Amino acid sequence: MIERIGKAARWSDAVVFNGVVYLSGHVAEETRGQSVLEQTREVLAQIDDTLAQAGSSKDKLLSVTIYLADMAGFDEMNQAWDAWVDSDNPPARTTVEARLARADYAVEVTVVAAR
Repeated sequence: MIERIGKAARWSDAVVFNGVVYLSGHVAEETRGQSVLEQTREVLAQIDDTLAQAGSSKDKLLSVTIYLADMAGFDEMNQAWDAWVDSDNPPARTTVEARLARADYAVEVTVVAAR
């Protein structure tokens, strides 16, 4: 059975299948246009919320992909990440520079987690 969370016309915030939770890319809405640090904090809080809705949490992360609009923000992103991530259960992680959907998005994060 496939479960969809936060379903919209174009995507779902999360899809659960066979005990695995797949999150769509999460971006900052309230802090859009602000610093990489602030946007990352907001995105990670959104991820906490979406994982909770799916019956999971950050200690069950399997992999994370972080997209930065500019790698110059890598240290700021890591400041927020290091304060958030469960260091006893760190996921596999990839960080890349990419042009994001809007010019005022600095970071987008997608996650795969166990349920």
